[in-house]
Amino acid sequence: MAQFYSAKRRVTTRQRITVTVDDLDPFGQGVARHQGKALFISGALPGEEVEVTLLEEKRQYARGKASKLITRSPQRVTPRCPYFSRCGGCQQQHASVALQQESKARALSRQLSQEAGRDIAIDEIISGSEYGYRRRARLSLNYLPKEKRLQMGFRQAASAELVEITECPVLMPELNALIAPLSQCLRSLQAARRLGHIELVQADNGPLMILRHLEQLSAADRQKLEQFSHTEQVSLFLAPDSETLEQVNGEPPVYHSQGLRLSFSPRDFIQVNDAVNQQMVSRALAWLDLQPQDRLLDLFCGMGNFTLPAGKQAENVVGVEGVAALVRQGAYNASLNNLNNVTFFHENLDDDVTRQPWAAQGFNKVLLDPARAGAAGVMQHIARLAPQRVVYVSCNPATLARDSQTLLAAGYHLERVAMLDMFPHTGHLESMVLFSKT
Repeated sequence: MAQFYSAKRRVTTRQRITVTVDDLDPFGQGVARHQGKALFISGALPGEEVEVTLLEEKRQYARGKASKLITRSPQRVTPRCPYFSRCGGCQQQHASVALQQESKARALSRQLSQEAGRDIAIDEIISGSEYGYRRRARLSLNYLPKEKRLQMGFRQAASAELVEITECPVLMPELNALIAPLSQCLRSLQAARRLGHIELVQADNGPLMILRHLEQLSAADRQKLEQFSHTEQVSLFLAPDSETLEQVNGEPPVYHSQGLRLSFSPRDFIQVNDAVNQQMVSRALAWLDLQPQDRLLDLFCGMGNFTLPAGKQAENVVGVEGVAALVRQGAYNASLNNLNNVTFFHENLDDDVTRQPWAAQGFNKVLLDPARAGAAGVMQHIARLAPQRVVYVSCNPATLARDSQTLLAAGYHLERVAMLDMFPHTGHLESMVLFSKT
C-alpha cells in the first residue's frame, strides 16, 4: 500500500488502541484501519488482533508498534536471529516465507495493474533458501573509548547506533562462521580505534575480507591479520582509502554462472543471492528466446551478469554500462571465456543509445537491469529500436511501473511477470517483466 507523506503530526501521548490487522505490506508492517485511515504496525501480521502503541500520525496514515498480541497468526514464526527487531538488516523474520512472498507479489501486482489499467497477475515467484543466502556483507566498526572496546555489527533501523553481533543467519555459513573470530582479531589490533568497516564476500574459490583502515597499520597488526587469514583460510585485502585495494594474500576471487568462470574485484557489484541470481539469469534468457541469429542489447549490464551467458546463445551481444571498472571487468571475462561475439561499452545511458556507432545494425532483443532510479532516460530509445522482446529486471516496482508506460504506449504487451525473492526477511522487492511486440 502506498504511503503518502505530508507534514508530520507527532503523537504527543503514547495512545494505545486495539485493532485487527488486515494485510502485510512489502516492508513487513501489518496494515489495519483506524479512524478512516491506514495504520502501519511493526511486528503485526494479518489476522492478528493486537494492542498498538501509536508512534506517529499523519494526514492520511498513522504508524504504530505492536505492544501486545491478543490473537496470534498461524503464519507467525520464531525468528532465527537473536538480534531480530533490533538489527536493521531484516524486518520480516517473524513472518513465514510464504506470507512474505505473498505480500510482495500482491504489492507488485497492484502497482503494475494501476499503471497498465488492467489486472496484472504474477506468473511465478523465483526463490531460494530463506537463510544462509547472502554472499556479501558489510559490517560496521565502532570503537567505544570509555570501554576501550571495538564493536562490530549492523546498524539499528533508522539509527546510527550499532547492534553488536556474533552471528548472522542470513549470511552464507562460511561467512557467518567468520564473524566471532574476526571480531576477536580486530579487537586485538593496535589500530582498533581507527578502523572503518569490514566487508565479507563469499567467492566460489573461498571467502575474502576487505578491511577499511583509517591509518597505516603497524607491522604487528599486519602480522595478526595475516595470521588470521591463514588460520581461517580467508583471502585478505586492505583498503587504506576508498580507491586503493591491496591484496595481502589469497587468490583473485571468481564465481561461476551458466557454465562460465567469472573473475571479479572484491569491490565489484555481484548479486548477493547466488541461487536466485542463477535462476533469474536462466529465466531471463528463456523469456528472450535467444536464437543463433539474434542481436541482444543489455543495458545497465554491470560486469555482464546477463551479457556473458547470453553470448553463448546469440549471434551478437552488446553490454552497455555507466561504470568504467565494470566494463573493463566484463570485457576481461568475455576474453577469458572466449566469447568473441560479446562487446562491452562504457556509455552514459541518459544519452541516445540508438545513435551510438555500435547500434547501427540494430537489435531485435533488449534486456535492462537498472538501479532503483529506473531507466526513464533510455525507455524512449528502446522503443525506437523496436525490438521483438524486452526483459526488464527491476529492484523498484514504482520505477518499473513508470517505465513500463513507455513500452505499453509503443504497442508492447506485458507478457510475463516474476517476483524475485532475492532478499528474504527484508522489504526489498525485486521483479522481472517480459514485454513483446507482434
